[in-house]
Amino acid sequence: MNYLISFFLSLLLSLLLLFLFPSHDNNNSHAAIKAKQQAFLHCLQSHFIPSNLIFTSETQNYTTLFISSIQNPRILTPNSYKPLLIITPTQEFHVQSTVSCSQELNIPPKIRSGGHDYEGLSSASTITPFFIVIDLRKLSSISIDQASDSAWVEAGATIGELYYAIAKKSKVSAFPAGSYSTVGVGGHFSGGGVGTLVRAYGLAIDNIIDARIVTSKGDILDRESMGEDLFWAIRGGGGASFGVILSYKIQLVQVPPKVTVFTTTRIKLLTKWQQIAHKLDNRAFIQVNLLVVDEVIIDKTNMKTKKTIEVIFNSLFLGEKQELLSIAEEFFPELELKAEDCREMSWIESVLHFADFSTEVDPTVLLDRSFKAKSDFLTEPIKEEAWEKIFSWLVEEEERPMLKISPFGGRMDEISETETPFPHRKGTLYDLLCLLAWKEEGKEEEAKRYMKWMKKYYEFMSPYVSGEPRGAYINGRDLQLGINGEGNTSYVKASEWGLRYFKGNFRRLAQVKTKVDPGNLFRDEQSIPVLV
Repeated sequence: MNYLISFFLSLLLSLLLLFLFPSHDNNNSHAAIKAKQQAFLHCLQSHFIPSNLIFTSETQNYTTLFISSIQNPRILTPNSYKPLLIITPTQEFHVQSTVSCSQELNIPPKIRSGGHDYEGLSSASTITPFFIVIDLRKLSSISIDQASDSAWVEAGATIGELYYAIAKKSKVSAFPAGSYSTVGVGGHFSGGGVGTLVRAYGLAIDNIIDARIVTSKGDILDRESMGEDLFWAIRGGGGASFGVILSYKIQLVQVPPKVTVFTTTRIKLLTKWQQIAHKLDNRAFIQVNLLVVDEVIIDKTNMKTKKTIEVIFNSLFLGEKQELLSIAEEFFPELELKAEDCREMSWIESVLHFADFSTEVDPTVLLDRSFKAKSDFLTEPIKEEAWEKIFSWLVEEEERPMLKISPFGGRMDEISETETPFPHRKGTLYDLLCLLAWKEEGKEEEAKRYMKWMKKYYEFMSPYVSGEPRGAYINGRDLQLGINGEGNTSYVKASEWGLRYFKGNFRRLAQVKTKVDPGNLFRDEQSIPVLV
Protein backbone atom coordinates (compact mmCIF):
# COMPACT_ATOMS: atom_id res chain seq x y z
CA MET A 1 0.00 0.00 0.00
CA ASN A 2 2.84 2.42 0.86
CA TYR A 3 4.43 1.62 -2.48
CA LEU A 4 1.20 2.49 -4.33
CA ILE A 5 0.81 5.72 -2.39
CA SER A 6 4.40 6.65 -3.21
CA PHE A 7 3.86 5.88 -6.88
CA PHE A 8 0.71 7.96 -7.19
CA LEU A 9 2.25 10.87 -5.28
CA SER A 10 5.18 10.76 -7.67
CA LEU A 11 2.82 10.54 -10.63
CA LEU A 12 0.80 13.54 -9.46
CA LEU A 13 3.95 15.54 -8.85
CA SER A 14 5.31 14.72 -12.28
CA LEU A 15 2.02 15.66 -13.92
CA LEU A 16 2.11 18.98 -12.09
CA LEU A 17 5.65 19.65 -13.25
CA LEU A 18 4.73 18.86 -16.83
CA PHE A 19 1.73 21.16 -16.61
CA LEU A 20 3.71 24.02 -15.11
CA PHE A 21 6.77 23.69 -17.31
CA PRO A 22 5.74 22.55 -20.78
CA SER A 23 8.90 22.14 -22.84
CA HIS A 24 10.53 25.59 -22.47
CA ASP A 25 7.74 27.41 -24.25
CA ASN A 26 9.28 30.74 -23.21
CA ASN A 27 12.33 30.02 -25.37
CA ASN A 28 10.70 27.95 -28.10
CA SER A 29 7.31 29.09 -29.27
CA HIS A 30 4.35 26.80 -29.35
CA ALA A 31 4.16 27.42 -33.08
CA ALA A 32 7.71 26.13 -33.61
CA ILE A 33 7.02 23.04 -31.54
CA LYS A 34 3.78 22.41 -33.40
CA ALA A 35 5.47 22.81 -36.78
CA LYS A 36 8.21 20.30 -35.95
CA GLN A 37 5.67 17.87 -34.50
CA GLN A 38 3.58 18.04 -37.65
CA ALA A 39 6.60 17.59 -39.89
CA PHE A 40 7.67 14.50 -37.97
CA LEU A 41 4.13 13.10 -37.91
CA HIS A 42 3.83 13.59 -41.67
CA CYS A 43 7.13 11.79 -42.20
CA LEU A 44 6.12 8.86 -39.99
CA GLN A 45 2.78 8.60 -41.76
CA SER A 46 4.57 8.48 -45.11
CA HIS A 47 6.45 5.45 -43.75
CA PHE A 48 3.15 3.83 -42.70
CA ILE A 49 3.85 3.91 -38.96
CA PRO A 50 0.53 3.16 -37.17
CA SER A 51 -0.85 6.20 -35.39
CA ASN A 52 -1.46 4.23 -32.19
CA LEU A 53 2.33 3.93 -31.78
CA ILE A 54 2.86 7.70 -31.87
CA PHE A 55 2.28 10.05 -28.92
CA THR A 56 2.44 13.86 -28.89
CA SER A 57 1.83 16.31 -26.06
CA GLU A 58 -1.75 16.52 -27.32
CA THR A 59 -2.25 12.75 -27.11
CA GLN A 60 -4.21 11.55 -24.10
CA ASN A 61 -1.56 9.13 -22.81
CA TYR A 62 1.55 11.19 -23.65
CA THR A 63 2.32 12.29 -20.09
CA THR A 64 1.66 8.85 -18.63
CA LEU A 65 3.96 7.25 -21.19
CA PHE A 66 6.62 9.93 -20.77
CA ILE A 67 6.96 9.45 -17.01
CA SER A 68 6.29 5.69 -17.01
CA SER A 69 9.97 4.78 -17.22
CA ILE A 70 11.49 7.79 -15.48
CA GLN A 71 13.19 6.50 -12.34
CA ASN A 72 14.50 9.85 -11.12
CA PRO A 73 11.98 12.73 -10.70
CA ARG A 74 14.96 15.11 -10.38
CA ILE A 75 15.08 15.41 -14.17
CA LEU A 76 11.55 16.88 -14.31
CA THR A 77 12.51 20.51 -13.81
CA PRO A 78 11.73 23.85 -15.48
CA ASN A 79 15.12 23.53 -17.20
CA SER A 80 14.30 20.21 -18.88
CA TYR A 81 13.09 19.93 -22.43
CA LYS A 82 10.61 17.16 -23.15
CA PRO A 83 10.16 15.19 -26.39
CA LEU A 84 8.17 16.42 -29.35
CA LEU A 85 6.99 12.86 -29.90
CA ILE A 86 7.30 9.44 -28.32
CA ILE A 87 7.29 6.46 -30.68
CA THR A 88 6.67 2.95 -29.31
CA PRO A 89 7.78 0.60 -32.11
CA THR A 90 6.57 -2.97 -32.24
CA GLN A 91 8.63 -4.00 -35.27
CA GLU A 92 12.18 -3.30 -36.40
CA PHE A 93 11.08 -1.36 -39.48
CA HIS A 94 9.27 1.11 -37.21
CA VAL A 95 12.66 1.98 -35.72
CA GLN A 96 14.24 2.24 -39.17
CA SER A 97 11.53 4.61 -40.35
CA THR A 98 11.76 6.76 -37.23
CA VAL A 99 15.53 7.11 -37.58
CA SER A 100 15.11 7.99 -41.25
CA CYS A 101 12.67 10.75 -40.29
CA SER A 102 15.05 11.99 -37.60
CA GLN A 103 17.83 12.17 -40.18
CA GLU A 104 15.63 13.89 -42.75
CA LEU A 105 14.39 16.54 -40.29
CA ASN A 106 17.60 16.77 -38.21
CA ILE A 107 15.69 16.05 -35.02
CA PRO A 108 17.80 13.72 -32.83
CA PRO A 109 16.23 10.60 -31.33
CA LYS A 110 16.70 9.50 -27.75
CA ILE A 111 16.56 5.75 -27.17
CA ARG A 112 14.83 4.43 -24.05
CA SER A 113 14.66 0.81 -22.99
CA GLY A 114 14.21 0.78 -19.20
CA GLY A 115 14.64 4.50 -18.51
CA HIS A 116 17.19 4.00 -15.72
CA ASP A 117 19.76 6.49 -16.99
CA TYR A 118 20.86 8.22 -13.78
CA GLU A 119 20.64 11.65 -15.42
CA GLY A 120 17.49 10.91 -17.43
CA LEU A 121 19.18 11.34 -20.81
CA SER A 122 16.95 8.70 -22.41
CA SER A 123 13.85 10.80 -21.65
CA ALA A 124 14.66 14.50 -21.33
CA SER A 125 17.33 17.07 -22.18
CA THR A 126 18.84 20.27 -20.86
CA ILE A 127 20.60 21.24 -24.11
CA THR A 128 18.47 20.00 -27.02
CA PRO A 129 15.10 21.77 -27.36
CA PHE A 130 13.74 19.55 -30.13
CA PHE A 131 14.07 15.76 -30.01
CA ILE A 132 11.96 12.62 -30.05
CA VAL A 133 12.03 9.48 -27.88
CA ILE A 134 12.05 5.96 -29.28
CA ASP A 135 10.64 3.87 -26.44
CA LEU A 136 11.69 0.26 -27.04
CA ARG A 137 9.63 -1.36 -24.29
CA LYS A 138 7.40 -3.21 -26.78
CA LEU A 139 10.47 -4.74 -28.42
CA SER A 140 11.16 -7.15 -25.58
CA SER A 141 11.22 -10.69 -26.95
CA ILE A 142 13.73 -13.23 -25.65
CA SER A 143 14.67 -16.35 -27.61
CA ILE A 144 16.88 -18.95 -25.94
CA ASP A 145 18.75 -21.65 -27.86
CA GLN A 146 19.57 -24.41 -25.39
CA ALA A 147 21.73 -26.28 -27.90
CA SER A 148 24.26 -23.42 -28.04
CA ASP A 149 23.41 -22.04 -24.58
CA SER A 150 22.86 -18.63 -26.13
CA ALA A 151 19.97 -16.17 -26.45
CA TRP A 152 18.76 -13.25 -28.52
CA VAL A 153 17.25 -10.57 -26.30
CA GLU A 154 15.60 -7.41 -27.60
CA ALA A 155 16.68 -4.09 -26.12
CA GLY A 156 13.29 -3.34 -24.53
CA ALA A 157 13.40 -6.42 -22.29
CA THR A 158 14.35 -5.97 -18.66
CA ILE A 159 17.06 -7.83 -16.79
CA GLY A 160 14.38 -9.49 -14.68
CA GLU A 161 12.57 -10.75 -17.77
CA LEU A 162 15.83 -12.12 -19.14
CA TYR A 163 16.69 -13.91 -15.90
CA TYR A 164 13.19 -15.40 -15.72
CA ALA A 165 13.37 -16.66 -19.30
CA ILE A 166 16.74 -18.30 -18.64
CA ALA A 167 15.51 -19.95 -15.43
CA LYS A 168 12.46 -21.38 -17.22
CA LYS A 169 14.77 -23.17 -19.66
CA SER A 170 17.58 -24.30 -17.37
CA LYS A 171 18.53 -24.45 -13.70
CA VAL A 172 22.25 -24.39 -14.47
CA SER A 173 22.41 -21.50 -16.95
CA ALA A 174 22.72 -17.82 -16.05
CA PHE A 175 23.93 -14.50 -17.38
CA PRO A 176 26.31 -12.02 -15.71
CA ALA A 177 24.45 -8.71 -15.40
CA GLY A 178 23.05 -6.43 -12.70
CA SER A 179 20.73 -7.01 -9.76
CA TYR A 180 17.91 -4.55 -10.48
CA SER A 181 15.17 -6.40 -12.31
CA THR A 182 13.48 -3.40 -13.96
CA VAL A 183 16.61 -2.11 -15.71
CA GLY A 184 16.38 -2.40 -19.50
CA VAL A 185 18.99 -4.58 -21.16
CA GLY A 186 19.55 -2.06 -23.97
CA GLY A 187 21.19 0.57 -21.81
CA HIS A 188 22.62 -1.81 -19.22
CA PHE A 189 24.45 -3.98 -21.73
CA SER A 190 25.73 -1.10 -23.85
CA GLY A 191 27.39 0.51 -20.81
CA GLY A 192 29.05 -2.59 -19.37
CA GLY A 193 26.80 -4.46 -16.96
CA VAL A 194 28.31 -5.14 -13.52
CA GLY A 195 26.67 -7.82 -11.38
CA THR A 196 27.23 -10.56 -8.85
CA LEU A 197 28.88 -12.86 -11.41
CA VAL A 198 31.51 -10.27 -12.34
CA ARG A 199 34.41 -12.14 -10.74
CA ALA A 200 33.45 -15.46 -12.32
CA TYR A 201 32.42 -14.31 -15.81
CA GLY A 202 33.18 -10.61 -16.17
CA LEU A 203 30.67 -8.03 -17.34
CA ALA A 204 27.57 -8.47 -19.47
CA ILE A 205 29.49 -7.05 -22.45
CA ASP A 206 32.14 -9.76 -22.10
CA ASN A 207 29.47 -12.32 -22.96
CA ILE A 208 27.80 -10.61 -25.94
CA ILE A 209 28.50 -12.37 -29.23
CA ASP A 210 26.31 -10.52 -31.74
CA ALA A 211 23.96 -7.55 -32.02
CA ARG A 212 21.53 -5.82 -34.36
CA ILE A 213 21.60 -2.04 -34.71
CA VAL A 214 19.86 0.65 -36.77
CA THR A 215 22.44 3.19 -37.94
CA SER A 216 21.96 6.87 -38.75
CA LYS A 217 21.46 5.83 -42.39
CA GLY A 218 18.52 3.66 -41.38
CA ASP A 219 20.34 0.40 -42.12
CA ILE A 220 19.96 -2.67 -39.91
CA LEU A 221 23.34 -4.29 -39.30
CA ASP A 222 24.47 -7.37 -37.41
CA ARG A 223 27.99 -8.10 -36.19
CA GLU A 224 29.21 -9.30 -39.56
CA SER A 225 27.82 -6.36 -41.53
CA MET A 226 28.63 -3.65 -38.96
CA GLY A 227 32.25 -4.74 -38.56
CA GLU A 228 34.32 -5.27 -35.44
CA ASP A 229 34.92 -1.57 -34.71
CA LEU A 230 31.24 -0.74 -34.24
CA PHE A 231 30.61 -4.06 -32.49
CA TRP A 232 33.44 -3.14 -30.10
CA ALA A 233 31.99 0.33 -29.47
CA ILE A 234 28.45 -0.76 -28.55
CA ARG A 235 29.75 -3.15 -25.91
CA GLY A 236 30.63 -0.66 -23.19
CA GLY A 237 30.75 2.65 -25.05
CA GLY A 238 27.12 3.55 -24.51
CA GLY A 239 25.15 2.35 -27.51
CA ALA A 240 22.94 5.44 -27.89
CA SER A 241 25.85 7.38 -29.43
CA PHE A 242 26.07 5.06 -32.42
CA GLY A 243 22.52 4.06 -33.35
CA VAL A 244 19.51 2.22 -32.01
CA ILE A 245 20.48 -1.20 -30.69
CA LEU A 246 17.59 -3.53 -31.43
CA SER A 247 18.85 -6.72 -29.82
CA TYR A 248 21.86 -8.53 -28.44
CA LYS A 249 22.92 -12.14 -28.80
CA ILE A 250 24.39 -13.29 -25.51
CA GLN A 251 26.36 -16.33 -24.44
CA LEU A 252 24.87 -17.86 -21.31
CA VAL A 253 27.18 -19.11 -18.57
CA GLN A 254 27.12 -22.17 -16.36
CA VAL A 255 26.25 -22.11 -12.67
CA PRO A 256 25.91 -25.04 -10.25
CA PRO A 257 22.48 -26.36 -9.23
CA LYS A 258 23.09 -24.90 -5.77
CA VAL A 259 24.70 -21.58 -4.88
CA THR A 260 25.18 -20.07 -1.43
CA VAL A 261 24.36 -16.59 -0.17
CA PHE A 262 24.82 -14.79 3.11
CA THR A 263 24.16 -11.34 4.52
CA THR A 264 25.85 -10.30 7.73
CA THR A 265 26.84 -7.12 9.56
CA ARG A 266 30.41 -6.69 10.78
CA ILE A 267 31.66 -3.27 11.84
CA LYS A 268 35.44 -3.71 12.09
CA LEU A 269 36.27 -5.90 9.09
CA LEU A 270 36.22 -3.48 6.17
CA THR A 271 40.00 -3.13 5.98
CA LYS A 272 40.58 -6.89 5.98
CA TRP A 273 37.82 -7.40 3.40
CA GLN A 274 39.56 -4.94 1.08
CA GLN A 275 42.75 -6.96 1.27
CA ILE A 276 41.21 -10.26 0.21
CA ALA A 277 37.82 -9.86 -1.57
CA HIS A 278 39.37 -9.29 -5.04
CA LYS A 279 41.77 -12.24 -4.56
CA LEU A 280 39.34 -14.93 -3.47
CA ASP A 281 38.19 -17.88 -5.55
CA ASN A 282 36.54 -16.44 -8.69
CA ARG A 283 33.26 -18.02 -7.62
CA ALA A 284 33.10 -15.82 -4.50
CA PHE A 285 31.54 -12.36 -4.65
CA ILE A 286 31.35 -10.42 -1.37
CA GLN A 287 29.86 -6.94 -1.67
CA VAL A 288 29.84 -4.30 1.06
CA ASN A 289 27.14 -1.71 1.73
CA LEU A 290 27.86 1.23 4.04
CA LEU A 291 24.83 2.95 5.57
CA VAL A 292 24.54 5.97 7.84
CA VAL A 293 22.11 4.82 10.55
CA ASP A 294 20.90 5.78 14.01
CA GLU A 295 22.25 3.70 16.88
CA VAL A 296 20.06 3.54 19.97
CA ILE A 297 21.95 4.04 23.23
CA ILE A 298 20.24 3.21 26.52
CA ASP A 299 21.79 4.16 29.84
CA LYS A 300 20.43 4.19 33.37
CA THR A 301 18.47 7.40 32.96
CA ASN A 302 17.41 7.79 29.35
CA MET A 303 17.50 6.57 25.79
CA LYS A 304 19.11 8.49 22.94
CA THR A 305 20.37 7.94 19.42
CA LYS A 306 23.57 8.77 17.64
CA LYS A 307 24.59 8.43 14.01
CA THR A 308 26.95 5.64 13.11
CA ILE A 309 28.07 3.60 10.09
CA GLU A 310 26.61 0.15 9.48
CA VAL A 311 28.78 -2.21 7.40
CA ILE A 312 26.81 -4.98 5.67
CA PHE A 313 28.46 -7.87 3.82
CA ASN A 314 26.31 -9.46 1.12
CA SER A 315 27.69 -12.47 -0.73
CA LEU A 316 27.08 -14.94 -3.54
CA PHE A 317 29.18 -18.10 -3.90
CA LEU A 318 28.83 -20.41 -6.89
CA GLY A 319 28.96 -23.58 -4.86
CA GLU A 320 27.63 -25.25 -1.75
CA LYS A 321 27.72 -24.04 1.82
CA GLN A 322 30.50 -26.24 3.15
CA GLU A 323 32.94 -25.18 0.45
CA LEU A 324 32.21 -21.51 1.14
CA LEU A 325 32.73 -22.04 4.86
CA SER A 326 36.12 -23.62 4.16
CA ILE A 327 37.18 -20.71 1.97
CA ALA A 328 36.00 -18.17 4.54
CA GLU A 329 37.82 -19.98 7.34
CA GLU A 330 41.08 -20.03 5.36
CA PHE A 331 41.08 -16.50 3.92
CA PHE A 332 38.67 -14.48 6.09
CA PRO A 333 38.41 -16.12 9.54
CA GLU A 334 37.66 -12.74 11.12
CA LEU A 335 34.25 -12.85 9.44
CA GLU A 336 33.35 -15.74 11.78
CA LEU A 337 30.98 -17.10 9.17
CA LYS A 338 28.81 -19.95 10.43
CA ALA A 339 26.61 -22.49 8.68
CA GLU A 340 23.46 -20.83 10.00
CA ASP A 341 24.50 -17.56 8.32
CA CYS A 342 24.42 -19.24 4.90
CA ARG A 343 21.53 -20.25 2.66
CA GLU A 344 21.75 -22.64 -0.27
CA MET A 345 19.47 -21.96 -3.22
CA SER A 346 19.29 -21.96 -7.00
CA TRP A 347 20.91 -19.17 -9.00
CA ILE A 348 17.55 -17.60 -9.87
CA GLU A 349 16.65 -17.57 -6.16
CA SER A 350 19.92 -15.76 -5.49
CA VAL A 351 18.81 -13.11 -7.99
CA LEU A 352 15.71 -12.57 -5.85
CA HIS A 353 17.86 -12.49 -2.72
CA PHE A 354 20.02 -9.68 -4.08
CA ALA A 355 17.00 -7.83 -5.44
CA ASP A 356 15.28 -7.93 -2.05
CA PHE A 357 18.45 -6.85 -0.31
CA SER A 358 18.93 -4.00 -2.75
CA THR A 359 15.34 -2.89 -2.35
CA GLU A 360 15.92 -2.67 1.39
CA VAL A 361 18.93 -0.38 1.22
CA ASP A 362 19.02 1.22 -2.23
CA PRO A 363 16.93 4.40 -2.45
CA THR A 364 16.84 4.52 -6.24
CA VAL A 365 13.95 2.06 -6.35
CA LEU A 366 11.65 4.42 -4.47
CA LEU A 367 9.61 6.15 -7.12
CA ASP A 368 8.83 9.17 -4.96
CA ARG A 369 12.49 10.04 -4.44
CA SER A 370 14.97 11.99 -6.48
CA PHE A 371 18.59 10.88 -6.35
CA LYS A 372 22.13 11.65 -7.40
CA ALA A 373 24.93 9.12 -7.82
CA LYS A 374 28.72 9.21 -7.98
CA SER A 375 30.86 6.29 -9.17
CA ASP A 376 34.54 5.62 -8.49
CA PHE A 377 37.07 2.84 -8.81
CA LEU A 378 39.67 1.79 -6.24
CA THR A 379 43.09 0.69 -7.47
CA GLU A 380 44.45 0.15 -3.97
CA PRO A 381 42.79 -0.53 -0.63
CA ILE A 382 41.75 2.40 1.54
CA LYS A 383 43.77 2.27 4.75
CA GLU A 384 42.10 1.77 8.11
CA GLU A 385 42.94 5.27 9.36
CA ALA A 386 41.49 6.70 6.14
CA TRP A 387 38.25 4.78 6.67
CA GLU A 388 38.08 6.26 10.17
CA LYS A 389 38.29 9.74 8.64
CA ILE A 390 35.65 8.87 6.04
CA PHE A 391 33.30 7.42 8.65
CA SER A 392 33.75 10.43 10.94
CA TRP A 393 33.06 12.82 8.06
CA LEU A 394 29.93 10.93 6.97
CA VAL A 395 28.56 10.86 10.52
CA GLU A 396 29.16 14.59 10.98
CA GLU A 397 27.43 15.49 7.72
CA GLU A 398 23.70 16.14 7.61
CA GLU A 399 23.07 13.97 4.54
CA ARG A 400 22.75 10.18 4.64
CA PRO A 401 24.17 8.53 1.52
CA MET A 402 24.56 4.84 0.86
CA LEU A 403 27.94 3.54 -0.38
CA LYS A 404 28.15 0.25 -2.24
CA ILE A 405 31.54 -1.37 -2.84
CA SER A 406 31.84 -4.35 -5.21
CA PRO A 407 35.00 -6.44 -5.71
CA PHE A 408 36.58 -7.03 -9.10
CA GLY A 409 39.55 -9.33 -9.71
CA GLY A 410 39.01 -12.86 -10.99
CA ARG A 411 37.84 -12.89 -14.60
CA MET A 412 38.12 -9.08 -14.75
CA ASP A 413 41.90 -9.37 -14.38
CA GLU A 414 42.08 -11.65 -17.41
CA ILE A 415 40.52 -9.20 -19.90
CA SER A 416 42.56 -6.41 -21.51
CA GLU A 417 41.38 -2.85 -20.83
CA THR A 418 41.15 -2.34 -24.61
CA GLU A 419 39.12 -5.51 -25.29
CA THR A 420 35.94 -3.44 -24.86
CA PRO A 421 35.45 0.29 -24.18
CA PHE A 422 35.08 -0.49 -20.44
CA PRO A 423 38.72 -0.04 -19.30
CA HIS A 424 38.57 -0.71 -15.56
CA ARG A 425 40.10 -4.17 -15.61
CA LYS A 426 43.35 -5.57 -14.15
CA GLY A 427 44.56 -3.41 -11.31
CA THR A 428 41.05 -2.20 -10.46
CA LEU A 429 40.20 -3.79 -7.12
CA TYR A 430 36.71 -2.42 -6.46
CA ASP A 431 34.04 -0.16 -7.82
CA LEU A 432 32.42 2.30 -5.44
CA LEU A 433 28.96 3.78 -5.92
CA CYS A 434 27.58 6.55 -3.71
CA LEU A 435 23.82 7.18 -3.82
CA LEU A 436 21.98 10.04 -2.16
CA ALA A 437 18.18 10.21 -2.27
CA TRP A 438 15.76 12.87 -1.11
CA LYS A 439 12.00 13.38 -0.95
CA GLU A 440 11.80 17.10 -1.69
CA GLU A 441 11.20 16.62 -5.40
CA GLY A 442 9.85 19.70 -7.09
CA LYS A 443 11.69 22.04 -4.70
CA GLU A 444 14.55 23.32 -6.80
CA GLU A 445 16.50 24.85 -3.92
CA GLU A 446 16.42 21.57 -2.01
CA ALA A 447 17.67 19.68 -5.05
CA LYS A 448 20.51 22.19 -5.47
CA ARG A 449 21.53 21.61 -1.86
CA TYR A 450 21.77 17.86 -2.34
CA MET A 451 23.59 18.22 -5.65
CA LYS A 452 26.06 20.57 -3.98
CA TRP A 453 26.60 18.04 -1.20
CA MET A 454 27.42 15.32 -3.72
CA LYS A 455 30.11 17.57 -5.19
CA LYS A 456 31.45 18.01 -1.66
CA TYR A 457 31.49 14.23 -1.15
CA TYR A 458 33.28 13.76 -4.48
CA GLU A 459 36.00 16.24 -3.51
CA PHE A 460 36.38 14.69 -0.05
CA MET A 461 36.90 11.20 -1.50
CA SER A 462 39.48 12.32 -4.06
CA PRO A 463 42.59 11.18 -2.09
CA TYR A 464 41.21 7.68 -1.62
CA VAL A 465 40.16 6.61 -5.13
CA SER A 466 41.77 6.09 -8.55
CA GLY A 467 44.17 8.72 -9.87
CA GLU A 468 44.33 10.78 -13.06
CA PRO A 469 42.02 10.55 -14.77
CA ARG A 470 39.75 9.68 -11.88
CA GLY A 471 37.69 6.75 -13.11
CA ALA A 472 33.91 6.62 -13.41
CA TYR A 473 31.31 4.18 -14.76
CA ILE A 474 29.15 5.21 -17.72
CA ASN A 475 26.15 3.30 -16.30
CA GLY A 476 26.43 5.51 -13.22
CA ARG A 477 26.24 8.56 -15.44
CA ASP A 478 27.23 11.86 -13.84
CA LEU A 479 26.73 15.18 -15.64
CA GLN A 480 28.77 16.95 -12.97
CA LEU A 481 31.84 15.46 -14.65
CA GLY A 482 31.21 17.48 -17.80
CA ILE A 483 28.57 18.14 -20.41
CA ASN A 484 28.39 18.57 -24.17
CA GLY A 485 26.81 21.60 -25.76
CA GLU A 486 24.05 21.55 -28.35
CA GLY A 487 25.25 20.35 -31.74
CA ASN A 488 28.84 19.22 -32.20
CA THR A 489 31.18 19.20 -29.19
CA SER A 490 34.95 19.09 -29.54
CA TYR A 491 36.89 16.01 -28.54
CA VAL A 492 38.88 18.10 -26.05
CA LYS A 493 35.71 19.38 -24.37
CA ALA A 494 34.11 15.93 -24.25
CA SER A 495 37.33 14.49 -22.79
CA GLU A 496 36.40 16.16 -19.49
CA TRP A 497 34.00 13.28 -18.90
CA GLY A 498 35.01 10.81 -21.62
CA LEU A 499 38.47 10.00 -20.28
CA ARG A 500 36.98 9.27 -16.86
CA TYR A 501 34.57 6.70 -18.26
CA PHE A 502 36.76 5.18 -20.97
CA LYS A 503 40.41 6.21 -20.36
CA GLY A 504 42.49 5.53 -23.50
CA ASN A 505 39.52 3.94 -25.29
CA PHE A 506 37.80 7.32 -25.65
CA ARG A 507 39.79 8.25 -28.76
CA ARG A 508 38.83 5.02 -30.52
CA LEU A 509 35.17 5.54 -29.60
CA ALA A 510 35.30 9.00 -31.20
CA GLN A 511 36.87 7.50 -34.33
CA VAL A 512 34.07 4.92 -34.58
CA LYS A 513 31.45 7.63 -33.99
CA THR A 514 32.94 9.76 -36.78
CA LYS A 515 32.77 6.82 -39.16
CA VAL A 516 29.25 5.57 -38.44
CA ASP A 517 27.44 8.81 -37.49
CA PRO A 518 29.39 11.68 -39.08
CA GLY A 519 26.38 14.00 -38.90
CA ASN A 520 26.09 13.45 -35.13
CA LEU A 521 22.41 12.51 -35.30
CA PHE A 522 22.64 10.48 -32.09
CA ARG A 523 23.67 13.16 -29.61
CA ASP A 524 23.02 14.16 -26.01
CA GLU A 525 24.74 15.71 -23.00
CA GLN A 526 27.37 12.96 -22.88
CA SER A 527 27.32 11.35 -26.32
CA ILE A 528 30.60 10.39 -27.97
CA PRO A 529 31.81 13.36 -30.07
CA VAL A 530 32.54 13.44 -33.79
CA LEU A 531 36.17 14.21 -34.63
CA VAL A 532 36.34 17.39 -36.73
